[in-house]
Amino acid sequence: MKIEILFPEVCSLFGDSANIRYLKQNLPEAEFIETSLNDEPTFVKEKVSLIYMGSMTEGTQEKVIEKLTPYKQRIEFLIEDNIPFLFTGNSMEVLGKYILKDDESKIPGVGILDIYAKRDMFNRYNGLVLGKFNEIEIVGFKSQFTQIYANNSILYFMKVERGIGINKQTDLDGIKINNFIGTQLLGPILIINPLFTKYLFKIIGIEKKELYYEKEAIEAYEQRLKEYKNENIKF
Repeated sequence: MKIEILFPEVCSLFGDSANIRYLKQNLPEAEFIETSLNDEPTFVKEKVSLIYMGSMTEGTQEKVIEKLTPYKQRIEFLIEDNIPFLFTGNSMEVLGKYILKDDESKIPGVGILDIYAKRDMFNRYNGLVLGKFNEIEIVGFKSQFTQIYANNSILYFMKVERGIGINKQTDLDGIKINNFIGTQLLGPILIINPLFTKYLFKIIGIEKKELYYEKEAIEAYEQRLKEYKNENIKF
């Protein structure tokens, strides 16, 4: 089993490095490939079980778009072939049609996802999120300068119950196409959502017997759920 972490030296903001450590703790039998921005991704020529990419700065987005654009057809094939992807924070924006800057100029994206992002560098949105993916309750938080726009009424990741979706006008967060999952939730999404982590392991072919410190993870998750459902908590 190979798990590829894309560009961890520049795509590991907001706790994503903790997600990577958590994956390694739970899957000691797996081969982890940390692909540098200067390297050819392993997924180009080899089969991998999971492709993960975390949050990055706005400047880094342009470098990542340049890096991934030559592999557009390969990424499309892998998504169609049900290879699991997990893109967190602003990382899925690079796969969209374009990113609209404050001055109304456009940064062309890789062009795989039918979405675009609009930046507002003078206003950062920060907020908690409570939602549901399938029957799994998801907790997390967002901190972003961008809103994403798309018709994701079918291809969304989760229905938001408290907080915002891909933008402030919708309660649908993220994009899910086959086993590709893109969400604006930040790291460490896997650590604070153990049931979702188990789902992720299942789609990469692991019927996980028990998570690393599972009892403590479940207890913390249940406590956080309780807090997020408290109507006095500001979202």
